[in-house]
Amino acid sequence: MVYAVIVAAGKGVRMNCATRKQYLELDGVTLLSITLKSFDRCSLIDEIILVVPADDIGFCIEKIIGPAGIQKKVTPVAGGLKRQDSVYKGLLAVNEKESTVVIHDGVRPFVNLSSIEECIREAFLHGACILGLPVSDTLKLADDSGYIKKTLERDSVWLAQTPQTFEYSLIRKAHERAREEGFRGTDDASLVERLGEKVRIIRGSINNIKITAPEDLVTAAAILGSGKS
Repeated sequence: MVYAVIVAAGKGVRMNCATRKQYLELDGVTLLSITLKSFDRCSLIDEIILVVPADDIGFCIEKIIGPAGIQKKVTPVAGGLKRQDSVYKGLLAVNEKESTVVIHDGVRPFVNLSSIEECIREAFLHGACILGLPVSDTLKLADDSGYIKKTLERDSVWLAQTPQTFEYSLIRKAHERAREEGFRGTDDASLVERLGEKVRIIRGSINNIKITAPEDLVTAAAILGSGKS
């Protein structure tokens, strides 16, 4: 079994908007609906676990999942205080323990099907795989006063994206270890890395953006209009 855990439980504070960012619309369709449809189209995924704010579960069933015409089984789950807590709650909803889990941000609506499939297949082979982009800009390491300490070697530096795909037992262990030790990671791969396990990274897409601020909606509209998502 392959489960997609779509995390959409954030408040979207940086959007400075009364509507949670996952429910904002592009061309009349919510960001979350676009994301769900991307994973619904993937034949490698058997079931979707949708993690949303507890108060929004009814709304998502009625206004998001139903109208989007999702064919796969979707299990709504109440999220936690932080993203890491929400992912863990999504993991707890996985019924088949001998499975693979694809974790994705609900506000990354433009992930393409081939990237999802490649990430899953690489996880089948290696146990863990994420999408990312090699860095092209020059990287500077600065001190707390804002002065450059040194220039970093960029050839081996990547910008992490989602989806991030793992063997279920591995990511469950990584999350539980982090919870026991009070560790907060910036992504799920970092929790697996702490276990000393290898995580493969493959090239994603420049269009696989995360919507976090109002200006991202302008970029998103351009991507949608170009048809290159």
